[in-house]
Amino acid sequence: MTAKEFLENLPSKVSPEAIEGHNTCFHFDLPGDGGGQYTLNIADGKVDVAEGLNGDAKCTVKSDANVLVDIVEGRQNPMMAFMMGKIKVDNQGEMLKYAKILGLM
Repeated sequence: MTAKEFLENLPSKVSPEAIEGHNTCFHFDLPGDGGGQYTLNIADGKVDVAEGLNGDAKCTVKSDANVLVDIVEGRQNPMMAFMMGKIKVDNQGEMLKYAKILGLM
């Protein structure tokens, strides 16, 4: 799996009940093979993913695409990746609210 595939498949994997009443926007800046720049919007019980950095993000995630894949596939501990600077998150509170729902923890 690539980071792009993970993000593009999120709308079908996230339970609408888990995000009902939530509204947020994430930017993912993931250089490297299988990466790119993506916007993830959560609103009205739906997850939408689009290429590019669109709108005002409440949280921006920057990492090598392979590091994100290692995290979602369980080969890298997300907290260790954060502490080691392998993944940078500019609003940790927003990420913590959604990390489990999105499959990042």
